[in-house]
Formats: sequence, C-alpha cells, structure tokens
Amino acid sequence: MTDKAHERVAIVGGVGPGLGAALVRKLAEEGCRVGMFARSREYLDKLAVELGPALLAVPADISDPKQVASGFRKVREKLGKIDILIAHASDSLGEGLLKTTPKEFERSWRTAVFGAFLCAQEAVPDMLKRGAGAIIFTGATSSVRGRGGAVSFSSAKFAVRGLAQSLAVELWPKGIHVAHVIIDGVINTPEVRKTFKPSAKDPLLQPDAIADAYWDLIQQEPSAWSLEIDLRPHTEAFFE
Repeated sequence: MTDKAHERVAIVGGVGPGLGAALVRKLAEEGCRVGMFARSREYLDKLAVELGPALLAVPADISDPKQVASGFRKVREKLGKIDILIAHASDSLGEGLLKTTPKEFERSWRTAVFGAFLCAQEAVPDMLKRGAGAIIFTGATSSVRGRGGAVSFSSAKFAVRGLAQSLAVELWPKGIHVAHVIIDGVINTPEVRKTFKPSAKDPLLQPDAIADAYWDLIQQEPSAWSLEIDLRPHTEAFFE
C-alpha cells in the first residue's frame, strides 16, 4: 500500500479489551480513521472517547448480513471508503463433541467464518476501485492444530485460514494484500489475568506487540508480501 496513513480508513471486526482494542489504538496512532465493530456498544464508546473523533463505534453482530451491510454504510458515510479490514472476531463455544450443542457450533462458525466472509465482501469493492487495500485475518494455534474439546473453535479457525488463502489467490493480483496471522499462545488480556492469574514467568503475548506486527503487514511493499505469519512469546513451545 502506498497511500499515506492519514488517508486510510480501517475496520476492525471484533473489538474487545484485549487484542481488538490494541489493534484499534495502533491504527489510530498511525493516523487511520477506524470503524469498530462489536456486539456490545459500551466498550466501543469508551474507546471512541479515549481516542477521539477518528473512531466510530458500530454496534453490530458480524454474523448478520444486514447488520454488517448497515455498519459498513455508516463507516463510509462518516469516515470514507474502506482501505483496511481486520477480521478478528471469534467465539469459543461448547466443550467437546458430546457437550457442544448444534447452536454453539453454528455460532462459532457464523462469527469467525461467515462474519469474516461478510466483512470481506463489503470491504473489497472499495479496495478494487483503488487497486489497493489490506485484509488481515486473525488466526490461532487451532488454525493449524485441532485442540481437544474445541470442536467448534478449531474447525472454525481452520476454515478462516482456508478463506484467507483462497482470497489471497484471488485478490493479490488485483493489488489487495490478504494475510493470515496465527496467534500461537495466550494473549495478555484483562480476562486472562482475572481468570487464570498468570505469574510473571508465564509466556504471554502482549497485545500492543501483536498490533505492531499487524501494522508491519499492512505496510509491506507489494513485491514481498507475506501470506501468513505466526506469533508467539520467545519462551512458548511451538503449536502446543
């Protein structure tokens, strides 16, 4: 991408107090105008107050086509056409094959895969008109290795990786950089600290450092694009 950062409009699908918020902050720091999508409005409003008028809170369920279309319209009307999409939302629901309900399984897929598909379908026409853009999908260890008991999450993450690869083949020749980021480890979030109470020695990924890696992908020169990167703490075992 060659445009100046302050001319770019980004959408982050799936914004919460962890990596989603770090991605929004990084984009804002680099001069982007950012549309923030999440089901709950309360946290989005807090971020918008913190980071200023360049941010737009868009309460939306990204698994709902009508809500996604409406949200993208709001972003275009208030911020401009879309240059960057980060498809970050996911749900880890259910517990093993026999204790995961069909509704939980479907919900995980609709959020992670169908939602990413809907957001990409809305964003890409703007990028095609410019002949440039960036779409980044958030993956996990489960993108490459199914985790026992996580049938809905692991299968959904496998599917997101396939979606990213397929779109890269289709869209790279048209100037749109599609990339997939595997987060291989536990992210240091308020929920993780509250639930697991990790010690200082536990290997945790820092959200701001992950966000820096996403920005590096967005800034890559087209002659040397990455399709996939994986991130983990230096003390983390690989894909365990």
